Amino acid sequence: MIVLGSNSEVAQEFVEKALKEGEKFSKIYLFTSHAETSEKFVKHIQVKYVQQAEVVDLDLTKEIDWSRFEDINSDLVFCAIGHLGESTEESLYDSKNTEKIISINYAKLIPVLNYFAEKMERKRSGTLIVLSSVAGERGRQSNFIYGSAKAGLTAYLSGLRNYLFDNKVHVLTVKPGFMATKMTEGLPLNPHLTATAKEAAAHIYKAYKKRKNVAYVLPVWELIMLIIRNIPEFIFKKLKL
Repeated sequence: MIVLGSNSEVAQEFVEKALKEGEKFSKIYLFTSHAETSEKFVKHIQVKYVQQAEVVDLDLTKEIDWSRFEDINSDLVFCAIGHLGESTEESLYDSKNTEKIISINYAKLIPVLNYFAEKMERKRSGTLIVLSSVAGERGRQSNFIYGSAKAGLTAYLSGLRNYLFDNKVHVLTVKPGFMATKMTEGLPLNPHLTATAKEAAAHIYKAYKKRKNVAYVLPVWELIMLIIRNIPEFIFKKLKL
């Protein structure tokens, strides 16, 4: 199993969920830009599940040495890489903030997903699970830079799923709503619309086993986004969302 963004609470909960369900992996590769934190998780799953794991350095803000990944293969890739960035009025036009949001959520991420997708295509097997966001379904004033990057990611995953279908490779697009994680710490989230990392992982694992194409976390977000997508633009542009 390959985990991109392995310090994500959702990613770690998904790994644990899979192991608890009896999934067998020869090795779990934990890709991260913060190796020290992932090393703690390696020790945890080694002791609790007797699972072999290895931390692999991956920093999307730096040049990638692709040769380091040549011998890394898996039939399951779970990607939780994401960067919310700042969304205040002061940061809205900040070029560094904008560039980092777009780079990590889309521009620098797509080549990484392509790299492992191509390996799966050659083997004609595998599943790619990628966390996008409901924020990508319609641009809203509160986070439209982040949302635009996620919209691009969602469109990419749709096309990749279509492209890989004949090669027996499945692509699952996950669209979380609010999640109680480090990335959203301090934000005023509605508790009725917010999933814990453990709840999110359980929903994602279920969607993975059912080979769904798109999965919302929590399922109520599918209805919420259906409504938001269908608000006429002349009304939508006046709303504070």
